[in-house]
Amino acid sequence: MAAEAVVTVRLVRSFEHRNFKPVVFRGVNLDQTVLDFMQFVRDDIATRPGLPPPFKKYSYDTMKITHQAHGAKTNELVMSLEDDETLILQNDQSLRAAGVVNETEVAFFRSEDYGLYKANPKTSW
Repeated sequence: MAAEAVVTVRLVRSFEHRNFKPVVFRGVNLDQTVLDFMQFVRDDIATRPGLPPPFKKYSYDTMKITHQAHGAKTNELVMSLEDDETLILQNDQSLRAAGVVNETEVAFFRSEDYGLYKANPKTSW
């Protein structure tokens, strides 16, 4: 099994406004912890060219698997509200143990925003 993978991180700025940006990371070590990967992503996006400032400075704190290669995609435009207990990544797990494989797509968002959206899943334009 390859230790390095391509992982797409969907930076979710707003669930209600469907405001997100996908960022692709290549050579991701699947044996690092989720916490380490989240810090790596935060550090990377802070200096990444072409990413709007609101995405760079946002306080993301939670990751959830949204799609895996060769799996079914959700109809939700931002991410599915289902299966949180299996799809939300636990900080102390390795990415591999959390179920991340090559070509996995994960959403990176603020837990508080997700909780509010999940309680009242309306979108506005």
